[in-house]
Amino acid sequence: MSVDETMSGMRDLVFRARAGRLRSSEVTEGTITISSLGAVGAEAMAGVIFPPQVALVGLGAPKLRPWIVEGAVEPRTVVTLTLSVDHRVSDGRQAARFIAEFQSHIASPETL
Repeated sequence: MSVDETMSGMRDLVFRARAGRLRSSEVTEGTITISSLGAVGAEAMAGVIFPPQVALVGLGAPKLRPWIVEGAVEPRTVVTLTLSVDHRVSDGRQAARFIAEFQSHIASPETL
């Protein structure tokens, strides 16, 4: 799906979930939940995974931090990503690859 199709589908799911109108078939398979912590100002989380979830990605609140760019310290807005994974489904190596790929797309959304 394109980014626009993904966002449209996500908005529909969120709307129906909040209204209590999801079909059972939409919540029976394994999922990866993405949780934005920015609204509450949290920077990181240790998520609890409830089946059928297999992983939980937390996006922390953006913070201005000193960052090294080509050997010089510059102010950058940084977001902390956290990942909680059910190790019955995935091992640490797969989880690390997933979060690295996720991070690269967040940093360069044009790659989507």
